[in-house]
Amino acid sequence: MHGAGNDFIVLNGIDQDLSSITREQWQALAHRQFGIGADQILIVEKTTRPDADFRYRIFNADGGEVEQCGNGSRCFVRFVLDQGLSTKNPLRVEVAHTVLTLKSHPDGQVEVDMGAPIFDHSHIPFNENGLASMQEFQETLYSLPLSRPATHDSFVSVLSMGNPHAVQAVADVESAPVLEEGAEIEQYSAFPKRVNAGYMQVMNRNEIKLRVYERGAGETLACGTGACAAVVSGIRRGLLDSPVKVHTRGGDLHIAWGGTVDSIIQSVIMTGPAVTVFEGEAII
Repeated sequence: MHGAGNDFIVLNGIDQDLSSITREQWQALAHRQFGIGADQILIVEKTTRPDADFRYRIFNADGGEVEQCGNGSRCFVRFVLDQGLSTKNPLRVEVAHTVLTLKSHPDGQVEVDMGAPIFDHSHIPFNENGLASMQEFQETLYSLPLSRPATHDSFVSVLSMGNPHAVQAVADVESAPVLEEGAEIEQYSAFPKRVNAGYMQVMNRNEIKLRVYERGAGETLACGTGACAAVVSGIRRGLLDSPVKVHTRGGDLHIAWGGTVDSIIQSVIMTGPAVTVFEGEAII
């Protein structure tokens, strides 16, 4: 399946036992030359809590398990409905730290309540000690001293959408050093669980272009949580107004965020496509 070009292997973990699959086997499945090929592997499982319909687990192409995947969550609900695992719409789905609400629309688009963004550094996690910072509207930006010469504004917003993101604004997303710099940002010491590196070009107050270098996957054609993080960052920096159309290399996502109302951080709502490419069986 894919969501705006961010592609996934989606597995039914309810009717078969997948608990013995190793990290190396996940890597083999995700390998684009020797396996099926995917950015991430998604597993549908029985929920462990009473307020959810299913549990949702995510493995990156490197075999490591991660907390959240926005584009994957849309594919998750499409898979569950198409496979007849549930007729409920919307669905409530358990992920690592929260429960997501997922709704399929008649036009094939899927809407996801991604929950509220997280700014508390201990929960991102992010260690800002020793980093230069500057304030821009409601957002504190941090400078990441990198090994390669800086060719642009290297100040980043840092937040979590259930997984950590470092978002920077660039003048031209196509010439941004995503591949050259993204891997270094991903591994930067201030992020103990690594980080997704986002590069955002503001086109107008309701439209951006975005590229993301994802943890454990490299640059992907789209990143749902990255789109949410970029829009939240842009609104907090005073650059954007909700809703925002996000142009990725794989397609468009629509992100809405109401900011903070009466001291309560509002949920981010993401809407975008979810497409099944093919179905089959794999022997590993």
